[in-house]
Amino acid sequence: MTELQRLLHAYDAYRAAGQACALASVVAVAGSAYRRPGARMLVTDDGQLTGAISGGCLEGDARQRARRTIQQGRPTLITYDSTDPDDDLQFGSALGCQGVVQILLEPLDFQNPDNPMELLRRWATGPEEMGVLATIYSVESQEAAQVGHRLLLTASGRLEGTIAVETEGYEAILADARAVLLAGQPATRRYAVGAGNMGVSLEILRPPVGLTVYGAGNDVQPLVRLAAGLGWRVSVVDGRPAQAQARRFPEAETVRVLPLEQVPHQPATDGFVLLMTHNYYYDLAVLRHLLPGPPRYIGLLGPRKKYERLLTDLQQDFPEAAQRLAGRVYSPVGLNLGAETPEEIALSVVAEIQAVLAGRPAGFLRDSPHPIHPPLQADAPYLREGRVEVTCSL
Repeated sequence: MTELQRLLHAYDAYRAAGQACALASVVAVAGSAYRRPGARMLVTDDGQLTGAISGGCLEGDARQRARRTIQQGRPTLITYDSTDPDDDLQFGSALGCQGVVQILLEPLDFQNPDNPMELLRRWATGPEEMGVLATIYSVESQEAAQVGHRLLLTASGRLEGTIAVETEGYEAILADARAVLLAGQPATRRYAVGAGNMGVSLEILRPPVGLTVYGAGNDVQPLVRLAAGLGWRVSVVDGRPAQAQARRFPEAETVRVLPLEQVPHQPATDGFVLLMTHNYYYDLAVLRHLLPGPPRYIGLLGPRKKYERLLTDLQQDFPEAAQRLAGRVYSPVGLNLGAETPEEIALSVVAEIQAVLAGRPAGFLRDSPHPIHPPLQADAPYLREGRVEVTCSL
């Protein structure tokens, strides 16, 4: 279950119970922070929490402020600033992160079909495609749209939300949303509107990772559990009816039997693919089927010599096989963690896929000269008013 799915599940429960709640969203970050824009947390009027906006340091204070937001019935922007490490540790948030995090707190109106949770639900339940969610989080002019108004743009061009076309700055927000979608990187922007500025967070929405695992042996079970726990949509495929059973993989979205002779006739597989069949000829058939296809990651369980033999056999019919698979096949599969047990191997493989997803080389963070997260695109200084002084409640 993804983080968004957990939030929607909790939101539906609160709505059914008639329990008032607020949404806390990270809308802007400068410097170091535990979570990025798009991190969300639901807070009920009696203080129940679902989700997270930090590693635990901000939740306690944000919970109290969110409850006040529910009582007041209007959104609030709060700023946690730890850019001065000495001042922060003695008087401020005590985060030690040396960064600025801005949180938008909004009371949720269950009767409003365009409240932020319902807007996110429509994206999550629609066609699986990337999107950009533009959120107005600060305004300095009465001519600007209201704080909390949003615009959703999907990769197919679908537009919806509460930022009206006639809103001043609409075209600029839409143009930046398209640029962010094309670049695949979030951003924050400030627009001159009326007599002041309007701050907008441009968040990337990504559909769940699709992972197809060929193989239904016992070593696949911990891998499916781990991948599904990350919110990935996992499909298990095997030619053995005794192995490919849904009861053996309750976390998988689908489990199906696919005999060897039917492999060439199945639809093209998208997303990420793992070959863990322990059957040379089944792996060969799947590789042949994937040769012209779209998967950018094909992980092959087994020693390097196995892939070399598979490639030699493929080249008998497809001389260009090496070029077509170059950069897509990961063999041996997984990060170099010294993994031996099925659980350790699952960790190694899933971690490698995550690194590929993020475009990172893996390795030890301590050895990297780069920040953990790439800097966010921002065209103006972050707001400093309303700085919160709170001690970490961990």
